[in-house]
Amino acid sequence: MPDFWRNSGFHLLERDVAGRLRITDDFLRAYYLRPEIHPVEESGDEERRLHAALMQHPRTEVSEKDLNSIGDADARDNYRIVLRFRDKLLEAGTLEGCYMNLFKGAVDVPPLFIGQLAHVILRNILDGCDDPLQLRAAELFFREQKATLRDGHLLLADCETVERHAAGTRFGSVGRLIVEAQGALGAVELDVLDRANAALYWERESRHDTVISITYGRPALDALCRVMEAWVRHFLDVKALIKPVRRIDEPRWAWHVGLDAESSDVLNELWSGREVDAGRMRRVLALFALQFDDAAAMRPDIAGRVVYLGLCADEHEFVRMKPQNLLLNLPLNEA
Repeated sequence: MPDFWRNSGFHLLERDVAGRLRITDDFLRAYYLRPEIHPVEESGDEERRLHAALMQHPRTEVSEKDLNSIGDADARDNYRIVLRFRDKLLEAGTLEGCYMNLFKGAVDVPPLFIGQLAHVILRNILDGCDDPLQLRAAELFFREQKATLRDGHLLLADCETVERHAAGTRFGSVGRLIVEAQGALGAVELDVLDRANAALYWERESRHDTVISITYGRPALDALCRVMEAWVRHFLDVKALIKPVRRIDEPRWAWHVGLDAESSDVLNELWSGREVDAGRMRRVLALFALQFDDAAAMRPDIAGRVVYLGLCADEHEFVRMKPQNLLLNLPLNEA
């Protein structure tokens, strides 16, 4: 089976007996090799000494005195950010533990690092997956997407890729699809991943240059359901079945979880009976029904009820999924 997401750092890590990812020295070294940390020509001797010490012993404690010895203020700040993140990793012991701990209080880790954690954890969860649509759908967990409605299909493309195309760095059909969505494109071949051509993902697995349709009934939407199920099972050790739904027919449903900030607001307003304007409703991209395999896993007062999930784009058509919401906001039985 082809390897995938080789840039995630997965191969630098080890699994513990529970299948979680243990922090290794090589994984920490990868952060010290980031351009924000790696010494440059202008770096002073103290900065170079600190970097060399961390590369040799990645878990070395670094004092405030050590940091203040670095002459460049930006470099000092970068070290503080990376070392704070490193300490959270080491305190948790596993990447999964660190990910969950990040959201227990004020989040003081850059979104970039949170996305990287989701990336490598999903690489672990999906190890052995032979469905490219699941892998592409999983990119929503750690990469911002741009939504476009085209010929009746709701399409998602990687935002960074779209911006690169728009700037002319790498012009192609995906970029034209999104950037010129309101104009005539003529006859172009779009890189929309579907069952018939899914295999092309394997040769482009880290390029983020394929588009998926999350229109109701399309296979990529079901693939996203499978990834969400695996995410919940891996972290919470509970089995759930998730399926797309066209709408929520229950007038007073028991529970909902927004998969992004916008959908949380929309679902809250709908549940409370408030009117949501048509423009915001059009930004609801997908709805899902989640049911636990074992009703006893839920809070007793709503055991057996459906949990509805929503995914929205914001006013600029960006999709910023918050996969942590699936872990933190489900009505689990804490007894």
